[in-house]
Amino acid sequence: MPELTVGELVDQLSALDRDATVRLAVNPFFPMAHRIAGVMPGRDENGRPLVFLADGDQLGHLPPDVAVELTWQEPTIAPTRGRRRAARPSGGDH
Repeated sequence: MPELTVGELVDQLSALDRDATVRLAVNPFFPMAHRIAGVMPGRDENGRPLVFLADGDQLGHLPPDVAVELTWQEPTIAPTRGRRRAARPSGGDH
């Protein structure tokens, strides 16, 4: 997956609700949602500019539809339920 630039991130975010809360999706094997604690500029080992999103506190599990959209989980469909059989009378008479 190619790295996302600030410009690409701004473009994607500008298409969304400006009042929506931003969260960080973490760990595809145990998907969790985290607050973003801050945005910090930095540089990589070659001096190129980077932007870091600082991980805040963990909020709980990532919603399943988000994990599916990120391709971290397969979509699941609840099994269909067959008709339930009626219980027999307990007196032994049918």
